[in-house]
Amino acid sequence: MNTRFISLLFLMFFSWICFGQIGKTIDTADYLQRKEFLKNFSINNELFIKKMKSQYSGKTGFELSKVYKEFGDDFEKQVKNKDFIFKSDYDASIKSLILRLRKNNPQLPQDLKILIARDNTPNAYCLLDGTFVINMGLFSWLNNEEEIAAVIAHELGHRMSEHSLNLLVNIVENNQLDKSTVKSLRGNENSNQKAFDILKNRMYKKGIEKRKQEIEADSLGYVIFRNADFKKTEFVNALKKLKDFDTISPRELKVETYKKFFELPKQPFNDKWLKKEDFSLYNYNFYKEKLDKDSLSSHPEMTKRIEKLKKFFPELIQDAEILKPTEDYLSLKKAARAEILPNLYHSEDYGVGIYASLQFLQDGEDEKFYKNWLGKFFAKIYEARKNYNLNRYLDRIEPKDQSESYQQFLNFMWNLRLEEIKNITDFYQNKES
Repeated sequence: MNTRFISLLFLMFFSWICFGQIGKTIDTADYLQRKEFLKNFSINNELFIKKMKSQYSGKTGFELSKVYKEFGDDFEKQVKNKDFIFKSDYDASIKSLILRLRKNNPQLPQDLKILIARDNTPNAYCLLDGTFVINMGLFSWLNNEEEIAAVIAHELGHRMSEHSLNLLVNIVENNQLDKSTVKSLRGNENSNQKAFDILKNRMYKKGIEKRKQEIEADSLGYVIFRNADFKKTEFVNALKKLKDFDTISPRELKVETYKKFFELPKQPFNDKWLKKEDFSLYNYNFYKEKLDKDSLSSHPEMTKRIEKLKKFFPELIQDAEILKPTEDYLSLKKAARAEILPNLYHSEDYGVGIYASLQFLQDGEDEKFYKNWLGKFFAKIYEARKNYNLNRYLDRIEPKDQSESYQQFLNFMWNLRLEEIKNITDFYQNKES
């Protein structure tokens, strides 16, 4: 297991610590803000690396600093790629909530720097240097400001417990131990299997530790939330709402929707496009996974997390109605919803973008706006199909992990020929549509 792999695990860890226009909410003219942020981030990153080298001696300190340097470089690339927005109304909202969380919580860190990510998933995370990332998806998914505050409090629980650093140290130290153990296996019978078992057991232990950290962050986060005089039950309501989240919307895309939007003047709808791949003869019982996904999971099931909270804090046992959002929050929620397709386009999720566009159109929302995006996404799919790299932008069908509706959509997309994709693209990029 090399340093590159450790770095990958580290980046994966940050993605696992989580809970997806009206007015000019998003200002893209943010060059000066990005430049200033990158300058400060680079300085703080170097200081943090020096601190790790002094705090952890020998190879551990060297590996920690190397991994975090790689992470910092990758994060800077994301900033330069405009994966985050500056000068938005979201900053003011988040800063206001953090100010409220500081009430009766003097122990909260003072060095938090807020970044809003162009990501539709309802997620938030805090870097080791105090950079606090809030995904725009939180606003389009959660019900009110108090639920946003609950997610922030949870992440502050991680930050104050130094979960990120502790896990990274654990990964580096155990990596050195595992390398030594694997080296001693060379020439032994079944050495490959034994080496894999070492890796598997290490990953399982890491999953256990992460799930333990989530429970701790829930408890500490709730205490912070409660001390700040937010409505207590909104912490649980936030978890319940996040429990319902699905990256690919489970809402059904009706057959009539396909026929409505792909029956074109110069290209009649072809029922063969909806033909499904037959997986009925495939016996999944013959497939035995080498790794148990549940054991690798970094988060306990949300239901278990809620049960634990109610056990630790009896005042949460009684459910309560969800608070009504303020007008300011509704404005931010509407703006975040309007950014769903632009965000998918920015992240090159073109297949999901088409699926989402069709769902908006099926719901009878702004046809001109969503048809325009349909054309943009299809143009990218056409380029990918023409250049033989469609797999990069369009999922393959996975019957065990995808809804029936999404599988139907993927069948439809893969059944389209290059010329047919071009005709759809041309139609939706012309005014006649």
